[in-house]
Order: sequence, then C-alpha cells, then structure tokens
Amino acid sequence: MSTPQSRPPVRRALRRLPLNAAAALTVVVCLFPVYWMVTTAFKPSTDIQSYDPRLVPSRWTFEHFRVAVGADGFALFWRNSLLVTLSAVLLALLVALGAAYAVARMRWRGRRQFMLAVFIAQMAPWESLIIPIYIISRDTGMLDLLPTLTLIYFMITLPFTVVVLRGFIAGIPPELEEAAQVDGCTRAGAFRKVAFPLLAPGLMATSLFGFITAWNEFTYANFLIIKQQDSRTLPVWLSSFQSTFGTDWGATMAASTLFALPALIIFLALQRHVTAGLASGGVKG
Repeated sequence: MSTPQSRPPVRRALRRLPLNAAAALTVVVCLFPVYWMVTTAFKPSTDIQSYDPRLVPSRWTFEHFRVAVGADGFALFWRNSLLVTLSAVLLALLVALGAAYAVARMRWRGRRQFMLAVFIAQMAPWESLIIPIYIISRDTGMLDLLPTLTLIYFMITLPFTVVVLRGFIAGIPPELEEAAQVDGCTRAGAFRKVAFPLLAPGLMATSLFGFITAWNEFTYANFLIIKQQDSRTLPVWLSSFQSTFGTDWGATMAASTLFALPALIIFLALQRHVTAGLASGGVKG
C-alpha cells in the first residue's frame, strides 16, 4: 500500500507520461531513417532487394563499404569536401571573432544597424540567392572552382558565427581584460591571453554548426560545379552513385554512412562544449 508521501511523485510521473511518450515517439521517428541507412549498408543484396523489408539484416556484410570506398572519385570528393568545409569554417571563425569582439566590446556608430543586418542575413534563405550567385560566378569566371564554394559556405556560416560569438564575448567580464591592460598588456594582448581561452565553448559550438552546414551543403555544389567534375563534393557525388543496373542502394547507404561519420564524431567529441557555447551565446549580451 502506498504511503501519502509516495503519491505525489506517482502523480507527477503519470502527468509526465504523455509528454515522455511523445518525446520517445519523436526520437524514434527521427532516428529510424538513420537506423535504416546504417542497417542497409550492412545488409546483403538479397535483403535489400527483397519485397519483405527486414529491420535486422539476415547477415552482416562489409561488401557495400568496400564497393563505396573503391568507387571512382570517392577519395577525391572526400578530400574536396574536407578542404572546402575546413577552409570555410576557419575563415568564418577568423572574421567573426573580430566582428563579434568589435560589437560586444566597442561603442561605434552603426553598431545596432550592423547587428540587425547580421540577423537578417542569418534568417534569409540562401537558396533564394543561387541565381544571382550563379550569374556572378559565371561572369567572373569562378564556376567549377573549389574556392568559389569556400566563399559561399563562408558567407552562409558567418552570420550565425558572429551572433553566437558576440553573445559569448559579452558574457565575459570586461574587468578581466582591463586588469590585464593595467598589468601592461595591450588590448589585443589582453584579449588573446585572457578572453580568448574562455571562448573555447563558443568557438567549438560555432565550428560544429559551420562544419555540418558546409559538409552537408548540396545545392550550391550541384549548380556551381558543372564542367569540372573533379571539383565536385561528396554530397553531389552521392546523388549520382549508380551502377550499370541502376542505383546500388547498398553501396549508396554505405557511402552515406561514411559521409555522416565525421560530423557525428565531432559532435560527440564536442557535445559538452557545444551545449555550453550555444547556451551562453544565446542568452548573454
């Protein structure tokens, strides 16, 4: 028989049951496509082509991974994606760090208007600019070039990076830098030695967002890399992964699984810092 003290927690648990059930259902719905992709990559071809879908492979095989890794262009397009993504993220961090510091620490005319423009740029759908960007790239001879994709990904990730880093810098007490300046540091030296080490969570959060955004981007890579096929990135290559007899779904899912691994590994490695960085960047300043 339950005691009076045990009844309130039971009631709270019962009240939370519908919410917990809805959350569990949402997780299942969101993760099922990922589970299906991974299991399909390990299924034998007979399971994939069967009319009766199998949630669990009848046997596990690495054959599709060998086909994906050995396919023409896999290593080249992997290198292209990694080069473009890392270059865009590093460039965005470098530029955004200076802009965020100027907005958070300095008082200058047009500061509010600048942040408003950054917010508008962050909310704008970048797909709506693909036609003017294509025309500009064509007229300036920048089609089929990886630096063009790097600049575009840099522009896509820059507004978010500025917003998050600005909030994080604003959350660092300026007295810390002022004390370092009193001890003889310059303003740049005080930022480098005092504030910059405290920005690690914010830098990791923005880096992860920029990496995932640039790594998964398909539209611009598909429209701007036309003739020079060696400049394609991995998402474009995956969309055309076919065999003589049609789409090789096993190899496609294996390649997609390998494609998703870098972002997943980085997220798991930086999860704590990312959570702290997003929370600080979102509520401070």
